[in-house]
Amino acid sequence: VQLQASGGGLVQPGGSLRLSCAASGSIFSFDGMGWYRQAPGKQREFLAGITSGGTTNYPDSLKGRFTILRDNAKNTVYLQMNSLKPDDTAVYYCNSWELRGTKRYDYWGQGTQVTVSS
Repeated sequence: VQLQASGGGLVQPGGSLRLSCAASGSIFSFDGMGWYRQAPGKQREFLAGITSGGTTNYPDSLKGRFTILRDNAKNTVYLQMNSLKPDDTAVYYCNSWELRGTKRYDYWGQGTQVTVSS
């Protein structure tokens, strides 16, 4: 399993950015995919997830600013981020996971840096 994240960069406060995560195979081989981020000195934070059935979930703290999208034909999952704030500055990671019995297996792509600054 290989996950290639891209789309990070420098954006001004209030701006938008769309991150991409391309999987090496069919995204339906996973039970779900998601996005996380990690800022310096902080723990990795869950941002958004989507199951193979299309169910999405987000933490309440994002208040609708982030949306996870999926392009089945391209085996790609996106994270649309709006109204960005300096606190959104972090390394963003793509994740996929699968359940085998009762155990969950997680796979990670390399991170992509997002910097929100004027």
